[in-house]
Amino acid sequence: MDWRTSSFSGNSGECVQVRQDLAALRDSKNADGPTLHADLSRLVATVKSGHLDR
Repeated sequence: MDWRTSSFSGNSGECVQVRQDLAALRDSKNADGPTLHADLSRLVATVKSGHLDR
């Protein structure tokens, strides 16, 4: 599965990468380390809709 890094992260190498299918996150400095598996597509849709619970 492909991973992508935000274009806003620059070249520092200290960022979070998201899996192409939006199902996991990982630390770019430790690509072979643990990953956080979550429904990121739902999170992105909620943020875009502006319907965040406070």
